[in-house]
Amino acid sequence: MDDRRLEPSGDPGHSSVSDVWTPPRLPAEHERMGLSRNTEEGALLEFANALNPSRLSHRLVAWIALLALGLPLLLSVISLLRGDA
Repeated sequence: MDDRRLEPSGDPGHSSVSDVWTPPRLPAEHERMGLSRNTEEGALLEFANALNPSRLSHRLVAWIALLALGLPLLLSVISLLRGDA
């Protein structure tokens, strides 16, 4: 049984197997630190690097990710300053 996803589809835009999309690679300094797409931090970096700032949906996703990562930190700092912890 062959994997037909890797065969040319007959569409002029998909004429060769080498046109298969591959995700962008992390910079070499990240790989030297041991980050790859298989680690949580590396996957987050790869995701952030893949966002295109000229697209509105990508900017929206970036803001949501920033809030999701920053809001717990902000709430923890506020809690510590109030003395609730």
